[in-house]
Amino acid sequence: MEKLRYERPIIRKLNAGLVNKFGTQARSEVVSHLEGASVKALIREYGSPLFVLSEQQIRRSYQNMSRIFKTRYPKVQFAWSYKTNYLNAVCRIFHQEGSWAEVVSGFEYEKALGNGVPGKMIIFNGPDKTEDQLVMAARNDSLIHIDHFDELYTLLRLSEEFQLKPRVAIRVNMDTGIYPKWDRFGFNFENGQAWNAINKITDSDRLNLVGLHCHIGTFMLDTNAYAIAASRLCELAWRIRDKHGKTIQYLDLGGGFPSTNTLKGSYLPGSDTVPTIDQFADAITSVILGFGFSKEELPLLILETGRAMIDDAGYLLGTVLANKRLSDGRSSTILDIGVNSLFTAFWYDHKVSPAQEGGQYTEETVLYGPLCMNIDVIRESVSLPLLNKGDHLVVHKVGAYNMTQWMQFITLRPNVVLLDHESHPKLIRKAETIESIESQEQIPEHLLINSLS
Repeated sequence: MEKLRYERPIIRKLNAGLVNKFGTQARSEVVSHLEGASVKALIREYGSPLFVLSEQQIRRSYQNMSRIFKTRYPKVQFAWSYKTNYLNAVCRIFHQEGSWAEVVSGFEYEKALGNGVPGKMIIFNGPDKTEDQLVMAARNDSLIHIDHFDELYTLLRLSEEFQLKPRVAIRVNMDTGIYPKWDRFGFNFENGQAWNAINKITDSDRLNLVGLHCHIGTFMLDTNAYAIAASRLCELAWRIRDKHGKTIQYLDLGGGFPSTNTLKGSYLPGSDTVPTIDQFADAITSVILGFGFSKEELPLLILETGRAMIDDAGYLLGTVLANKRLSDGRSSTILDIGVNSLFTAFWYDHKVSPAQEGGQYTEETVLYGPLCMNIDVIRESVSLPLLNKGDHLVVHKVGAYNMTQWMQFITLRPNVVLLDHESHPKLIRKAETIESIESQEQIPEHLLINSLS
């Protein structure tokens, strides 16, 4: 008979907190399978930790958002935000669904071309576009969103030098009631910068002003902020028509829609507090439709949504390394998942589920990663049953940003698996190895001599 594990008893003051009118805390639900694929089998084949993405969920999210907007507005185009998750397999799913590409660097631009996106369907955002990249984008007929006056003057010079007339928009920042304001990007609406930039473009006759763009923030919880942004862009489009006789072809409202993740410090889970996509769609489309554009002048509505389309489709599977009692008596568990892989642990209280049945009793537990840093905390407090060394956990809603902001620090970046349209696992990014990491290193000749031998 296996000997039961013993823990020295401790006495702690009971602190139940305020009575919660929303009921008692839900017991952790066991998640042993993802779309029919066994968590333990996936870890056995591909290792731990392991990112898992659901193709079916990605397509469902895209199709749902597309339906919501297109039933409210006649001209809608989505552009997949490469910075959110630029694994090629993920990007190609969105492109198959009809999404253009939205990129913020030359690196992402080249990835979009490599994924078969025509240049005219690439939106080039961001404050750091080199001269070569601007020329390439102009020759490919991409939509160049100008971020600042230095970029505007550079593009005017390059257009003259290479006899180009690129399609451009300007990024506009504005006060939408959200603070802190995102005014480090683009031209300000209130102080006249945006209108000044528009006049310089239209007066030059070297650039083709076809659109207006804004991106007012990230994980936005106020739908009215989008209504204000849409109204400001419509106002600029109207003034351009009246003064310059030019019809703006599109309004790009950017991204920033939240996923249903729970922000740190929130009293209620994100699923209860985050506005629905319908509410965002109502806020944006009602403003544009009611602004007074004729049917022929009605601009194309472009959306660069990332997080809200991919977060729910991502999981991170991990393994328990050890359990510890902290000096204050709290339970803690060390996982093989670190914040170097789960960067969004700094922002969210991710839902965490055991992958196997445990005892009926739960305890508030701190989840640590394996890194030698005190900030390597996956959850500061989560109610879980007793976990044993070798048990597995599932971290939910990790599809956005973790596979672009992860880093090789102390541990190597893990495999990424896609559960395809038939829920079959397909490896879409190999785990790093010591060879792949060191392949970029070079050792000066004088250091090749081993003085320790």
